[in-house]
This record gives sequence, C-alpha cells and structure tokens, in this order.
Amino acid sequence: MTAAKLVATLGGAGLLRPGPGTWGSAVVLPLALLGPLPCLALAALLTLAGFWAAPRVLADAQEDPGWFVADEGAGMLLALAALPVASLPGILLAFALFRLLDIAKPWPVSWADAQPGALGVMLDDLVAGAIAAAALLGLVAAFPGVLA
Repeated sequence: MTAAKLVATLGGAGLLRPGPGTWGSAVVLPLALLGPLPCLALAALLTLAGFWAAPRVLADAQEDPGWFVADEGAGMLLALAALPVASLPGILLAFALFRLLDIAKPWPVSWADAQPGALGVMLDDLVAGAIAAAALLGLVAAFPGVLA
C-alpha cells in the first residue's frame, strides 16, 4: 500500500466494512485522551495529509469514495478538540454529533460536499466537525461540567 493510500484509509480503517466512514471516525477516538490542543493540532495535520493524499489516490477527485476516510478522521478530531476533558459521555456525544452531521449533510455540510475535487472530499467533514465542536462548546458553556 502506498503512503498516500495509508493516509487516505487511515492505516486501513477505510477498508473495513460495513460503514467505513464510521470506522474512520472511530479510529481517532482514543486521541481524545491527549486533550483539546493536541486534537486540534492532529486535525490540522490530518487535514494537510488528506489534501496531499486525495489527488494521489482518487482517479476522479470529484467523488468521495467510502474508503477515503482521512476526512472523517480530521473532522472527528475537530469535534474532540471541543471537549474540555476526555470523558466517555463527551467522546460518545462528539462521535454521535459528528456522524449525524456527516451522514445527514445539512447545510452548510451539503454545500461543502458539493465542492469540486479534493476540496469537496475533505471540506464536508471539516465543516461537520466544526459544527459538532461548536455544539459541544455551547453545551459546555450552558451546562458546565455536563460532559465531565
């Protein structure tokens, strides 16, 4: 497997069935234990790596194949970065929110998904992750300690 394919599949998680996007999101969940800033830094790093890998592994970068899950990993890390502490309720809620947004694709996730090439492949999950993070930050602000 090439380096680009390893990045795109998050070390092969994207090749798991069923639900490769769910596997791609789940594989980064343990990284929540590192804390918010490392999750944010890893999201940025995985975003850059995903943009690097996309044109190298996709014959037609206009579509987002199920096995390309670097975008799910980056978006999930954005959501995890919003957690003040890595608690099981917080991680599960971040996961559920991100997957709901990624699957349902409400606006602006749907708009991002419609963008051409690697931008569309990566951007929809980054937007979903950012929305999930904003929701988690709002929940924690409104109800301090709720995810502890």
